[in-house]
Amino acid sequence: MTHQPSLLALTMGEPAGIGPDITLAAWEGRRADRPFVYIGNAAALAARALELGLDVPIITVNRAKDAIFEFTGALPVLDIALPGKVHAGQLDPANAPTVIRAIEMAVDLVRSGQVQALVTNPIHKKNLYDSGFEFPGHTEFLAALAAGEGKTPRPVMMLACPALRVVPVTVHIALAQVAPTLTRELIVETARITDHDLKNIFGIKTPRLAIAGLNPHAGEGGGMGHEEDTIIAPAVADLQAMGIKAFGPCPPDTLFHEEARQSYDAVLCMYHDQALIPLKTLDFHHGVNVTLGLPFLRTSPDHGTALDLAGTGKANPASLIAALDMARKAVM
Repeated sequence: MTHQPSLLALTMGEPAGIGPDITLAAWEGRRADRPFVYIGNAAALAARALELGLDVPIITVNRAKDAIFEFTGALPVLDIALPGKVHAGQLDPANAPTVIRAIEMAVDLVRSGQVQALVTNPIHKKNLYDSGFEFPGHTEFLAALAAGEGKTPRPVMMLACPALRVVPVTVHIALAQVAPTLTRELIVETARITDHDLKNIFGIKTPRLAIAGLNPHAGEGGGMGHEEDTIIAPAVADLQAMGIKAFGPCPPDTLFHEEARQSYDAVLCMYHDQALIPLKTLDFHHGVNVTLGLPFLRTSPDHGTALDLAGTGKANPASLIAALDMARKAVM
């Protein structure tokens, strides 16, 4: 009996951005064991292929599972109508509800088992906000869609590349708000979710979690800040008592060199740039955004819509391809 490959759902993202460009490029570098179905507008995708001079056949499918049989010969699309025209690099607020609808359709597919994981193209948050979108971003919207029995999952953002995995404990907040927001409970819950999904999704039997300090030199014994002693170290002790292999607080400036990276499977960082700067420095083009804590796997390229590159042929598809590869390997 022939084994059928896992199917991924790929959302359209912002149609005026580079989502169509990198989707077309990802299909051109396709592998039979990594089929995906694109949830978006087939005509707009075909028009972008023509604009880029790419010979990519587009085929619409009525059911997600049909994409598996079409994938090697054409890029399969679950077609959604777009109310506005699509011009590369030019936002149209009229198309924002369709961007949202594509995400909703993809979540329905993964929750019903018709696809095994969700990969999302970049969205333009301001364009969605202008249409009434009430969520800060993809992550929070996905958590709301995944809610069941009155409970909304707590999503955790992990950025990953072959050399490093990082998890920011606080994410899109001002630097001045990091210390007031940071709590022992927040660190413990973020680490617990990370530990669980590294085991259950990524197959790491006993994840090793390095917990970064907040201040220079991890506080220097209280001389450069108290958060390590009053918040972070107690959280590490809680995690160890739970049987989680966590250690720290570690001085952030010595956590990311090659030798240090051999001592852990992921780093919990205290704020956004503490996590993203080392990852993007190490491997800017292959970083993948992974949402942990959901009842399904979601990956995404670690970049935005890049409106200035849309339709130019200069968009690099490496991060989307890495996101597709990571999702495929996790659900095999």
